[in-house]
Amino acid sequence: MIPPFRLLIVDNEEKMCTLLKAYLSSEKLEIATALSGEEAIARFKEEPFDVVVTDLKMPGKSGLDVLDEVLKIAPQTSVLLMTAFATAQTAVQAMKKGAYDYLIKPFDLEEVRLKIDHILKEKTLRQENAGLKEQLKTRFSFENIIGHSGAMQDAFRLIEKVADVDTTVLIRGESGTGKELVAQAIHRNSRRAEKPFVAVNCAAIPENLLENELFGHEKGAFTGADRRRPGRFELAEDGTIFLDEIGDLSPALQAKLLRVLQNRTFERLGGTQALQMKARVIAATNRDLEAAVKDGNFREDLYYRINVFPIFLPALRDRKEDIPELVEHFVAKYSKKPVKITPDFIRLLQSYRWPGNVRELENIVERALILADNDELTTEHLPPHLAREMDEFLPGTEPPDAVMELEKVEIQLIRKALAKSNGNKSNAAKLLGITRRKLYSMMERLRIDK
Repeated sequence: MIPPFRLLIVDNEEKMCTLLKAYLSSEKLEIATALSGEEAIARFKEEPFDVVVTDLKMPGKSGLDVLDEVLKIAPQTSVLLMTAFATAQTAVQAMKKGAYDYLIKPFDLEEVRLKIDHILKEKTLRQENAGLKEQLKTRFSFENIIGHSGAMQDAFRLIEKVADVDTTVLIRGESGTGKELVAQAIHRNSRRAEKPFVAVNCAAIPENLLENELFGHEKGAFTGADRRRPGRFELAEDGTIFLDEIGDLSPALQAKLLRVLQNRTFERLGGTQALQMKARVIAATNRDLEAAVKDGNFREDLYYRINVFPIFLPALRDRKEDIPELVEHFVAKYSKKPVKITPDFIRLLQSYRWPGNVRELENIVERALILADNDELTTEHLPPHLAREMDEFLPGTEPPDAVMELEKVEIQLIRKALAKSNGNKSNAAKLLGITRRKLYSMMERLRIDK
């Protein structure tokens, strides 16, 4: 809710101050008065006002002096000047200095109210727009992509550098690592933020429909095309088009996309008019494009067109130190009340390999919150497959239960991994789905002899 605006009335005639204050008084305004330019300037320095209504001709500091000082302190303040000595020159001088408007004495009090109301409406709209922009920026800001691990910090630095440049970006990472969220963050932090963000999942749309989806069609282009339909490239206008799972494009569509990226033009199906492609392109894939190029499944020339600025998103198993923060984030997202997260809950999550990455973690936390009746998340609220998957991964490991100390489970898993890898730390870390540095850290914490 927007708080009341603050209005300062300045006039060396006390009656005028009293009259205007009484007439303009409302819930939208907190009104103060000053009987001289000096008093007004001193008061404004202590507590700035949103609107100032000041007489032009006063002993000492004039209304123009007040205008100068006010705009020096707070340029966003709207200043209305009152004068009985209005001339074209005075009005032009005042407006050039930054006055919002002026009133000629004697004036109708309703005229003052209308001007003040107009100023307040403008300010309210600006504040609401600023609030909406801040919400968008918060939602898609880099900080909202959770992670303090080194790998994520590297990704953040790249996102920040490329956001406001029109370079084509290729986001690499396994399914569930948050590639679309990164694409949205890049868009929302760019100068195209007010323009459309159009996402296309190239793997989710059948090949025979994808071309129409991307480029649109003209009326009569095929049976059932009873009207012109714009495609996603056209709908993106001069915003951003996000081509998710670009590695799944057929060879025919790869060729057509390459032409769009090279010429920055495309035609609707059934059309001959070349349309300009103004959108910025962000692509993403979970595939090994280099291997696909080598095998002949992905065009080498298209690969170089989209791989201008690659950003690699790490798998969750490679940044398990981010899991506590991610869990807190999802708890806040799905729970309206405070929830305690037990250490064992976090430890078991950090022992899991996370084939579904952050998306799988989010689903598991949401499920746990539904099951938790006592405002506390424990290992009992986790799905059985977490323990089962670890047991299958390292045969002979007993599934942990609620009374078992999870540190003992971690020790058992690490010792089994070291045994299977003949003491090789790098291979043991791979078996456990963690980094070598993380393995050393865990061994030190759990006092496991090297």
